[in-house]
Amino acid sequence: MRYIGIDLGTRRIGLAFGDELAVATPLPALTQADPTQRRAALLAVLKERRAQEIVLGHPLNMDDTEGPKAKEAAAFAQELHRETGLPVHLVDERLTSHEAESSIAKSKRRDIRASGIIDSRAATLILQDYLNQLYPPLEAGDDEPVED
Repeated sequence: MRYIGIDLGTRRIGLAFGDELAVATPLPALTQADPTQRRAALLAVLKERRAQEIVLGHPLNMDDTEGPKAKEAAAFAQELHRETGLPVHLVDERLTSHEAESSIAKSKRRDIRASGIIDSRAATLILQDYLNQLYPPLEAGDDEPVED
């Protein structure tokens, strides 16, 4: 399977790629100013990467309720499914952008934020969470040979 992870933002769309090897890798973020161009670029990435499933960040509130951003993400997921025919999975993305941003030195954050690197790191965290659920990492000792 080929997965595209998405961190949907107002100005940028962070992207990540993963497959059955269960390793999410960041892709360049979509930073087009025009939302229509951003959407067209997203559809092009899905086609170019031959995506089979989409994993979209779902920004729930800390009390598990859906705020305006979560509702936007859910509506976007439905539209994306309708346009592509691909399954779209909503994954809780609470604190992923904060986690992605905290890994970058404060002095560089403004430049990096504009480039979309933080958005794509957040998409990578979202996709990696999903892949870890599908393909759980081996526990210590799980890779030992089984004796007959």
